[in-house]
Amino acid sequence: MVAADTARTILVTGAGRGLGRVLAERLAARGDRVVAHARSAAALEGVPCERALVADLEDPAGLADAVAAAGIERLDALVHNAGVLNVGAVAEESLEWWHRSMTVNVVAPAELTRLLLPALRAARGHVLFLNSGAGLSAAPRLGSYAASKHALRALADSLRAEERGNGLRVTSFYPSHFDTDMQRDLREQYGSDYDRSRAMSAETVAATILGVLDAPEDMVVNELRVEPPNPLPVRERA
Repeated sequence: MVAADTARTILVTGAGRGLGRVLAERLAARGDRVVAHARSAAALEGVPCERALVADLEDPAGLADAVAAAGIERLDALVHNAGVLNVGAVAEESLEWWHRSMTVNVVAPAELTRLLLPALRAARGHVLFLNSGAGLSAAPRLGSYAASKHALRALADSLRAEERGNGLRVTSFYPSHFDTDMQRDLREQYGSDYDRSRAMSAETVAATILGVLDAPEDMVVNELRVEPPNPLPVRERA
């Protein structure tokens, strides 16, 4: 449990389930003030938080009203956890999925960050982008997802360079093969086997994020890539 005078206000997107929910629970348990985001209030049922930010990331134009309603004047950290993924070859991927991947995974985080910059600057805060191994190397049938994650890395790099003088810290975090609904869905779409014993747990990934956010003020982790010791490759069953 952190002392009351050191508790921080941290916004987590996609806090309704999976890693986002685990992270919100871990932050709240230690005494931080959690702002939990989800696309509906129902999705946040049971999530420990001081306040909610209800907004659909597929509609970035609606984020301004949601942020204004939340009344966030000071924000110590913004964790961009929410995202979408579809498996499809470039020859087959629909225009709808290209739009959705880029909107939810890149445009919405950019707009949400822009809207919250005054609060982040006031706290000399930290922005952490949950990226992916696909943001470093694109695999077959992951074109729209990988493109969005490569773009997310560019967003983080630009933000870091622009806001360094304002005291902001910016991290791109690349966890591969951890146990989430997205990982299971990816493998199902691929027709690939899945073994959760060869994946990192959401708890492990959440603990790693906390470690990055807790880094001393005279240091920043710009980029961090992690994976399990013996990950099961994503490949179609024979």
